[in-house]
Amino acid sequence: MEMNSQVIEEQVYNRPDSFVDVSTHYCPGCTHGTAHRLIAEVIDEMGLKGKTIGVASVGCSVFAYNYFDVDFVQAPHGRAPAMATGVKRVLPERVVFTYQGDGDLASIGTAEIVHAAARGENISVFFLNNTNYGMTGGQMAPTTLPGQKTTSSPRGRDVETQGYPVKASEMISTLDGASYVVRRSLHDPKSIRLAKKAIRTAFEVQIRGLGFSLVELLSTCSTNWGMTPVESMHWLENNMVPYFPLGDFKVHPAIAGLRF
Repeated sequence: MEMNSQVIEEQVYNRPDSFVDVSTHYCPGCTHGTAHRLIAEVIDEMGLKGKTIGVASVGCSVFAYNYFDVDFVQAPHGRAPAMATGVKRVLPERVVFTYQGDGDLASIGTAEIVHAAARGENISVFFLNNTNYGMTGGQMAPTTLPGQKTTSSPRGRDVETQGYPVKASEMISTLDGASYVVRRSLHDPKSIRLAKKAIRTAFEVQIRGLGFSLVELLSTCSTNWGMTPVESMHWLENNMVPYFPLGDFKVHPAIAGLRF
């Protein structure tokens, strides 16, 4: 007896239109790619593709402009907020965002990010925190956890001689010019969904002219951490989240009730 079988396939996901069809340079397990996808999805869903300008930082994300099908400029190390300030002031009708790592934003670029926030520049900043200098070999960064081993702190970060990690979101939230400052993570599906909502809110803050917004995203670096991709997700959850708690640190009243 013959039986007819029919295979039904349903496509559940499409690459965002704001993405370019190229291969990634990121390591397996790196969540930079996840962050890129979320930003691209939000750009598509908000209809911003033709009016968005991104500013790439120096670090693992230096080639961000290869992945987004929107206008992009490359900034010197740490200077993305300054460049974004100039772009936004010259082209105020555009949606301008920076994409920065912790070595870029919280070290060489500390002055830039602090004063852009203090001035209330109407830009959106997406800050990837993976607790090390990923591109240059995994050295200790301003966000490296106490006791965490890196290539330049092989015995673990000693806070007595090397100080404590910089909590950028908490610091930026104290500035009057900041309107939206939150920390999210990329280690599991629920966290990723919440990260996407935060990214959309940051763009909404800018579109409404409410001032500076920063979304910090806790990210993995399985290669420099010496872990498998799965192990790195668990390490982030068990070690980074307790030290860098997730949550909203400052939310402008005009967008406090937004739900996406």
